[in-house]
Amino acid sequence: MKKIISTLLFLVISTVFVWAQGTAQIYFEKTTHDFGIFYEDHPKVTCKFKFTNTGDGPLVIHQAIASCGCTVPKYPKEPIRPGETGEITVTYDGTGKFPGHFRKTVTLRTNAKDEITRLIIEGDMQPANARVE
Repeated sequence: MKKIISTLLFLVISTVFVWAQGTAQIYFEKTTHDFGIFYEDHPKVTCKFKFTNTGDGPLVIHQAIASCGCTVPKYPKEPIRPGETGEITVTYDGTGKFPGHFRKTVTLRTNAKDEITRLIIEGDMQPANARVE
């Protein structure tokens, strides 16, 4: 009987603790970035996606997965408190890729109300000899 009561008490306390923490919500200023035209003699381009935790609980980004090995996301590993901001840095490396248009995604998995968020980058890498000066 003591085990049942202590188990129930543990579950109630755990539930209250989780409820008291609130729910995180991630809000991005923008979820897409267009690099426009850049040239293969400078094939690395980087952008930043700024976000705010608009929820009332800490935001944790569990994963940031790119759709291709040529795209590398960097994200904060520590929890983002309610009202605080952060940023995801995404670098596309077109080294060894054929010139042309690309579109890549970065899928974020978080503890926010909407667990999955997708960020999109795109651009148009041109041959170095196509540069107009």
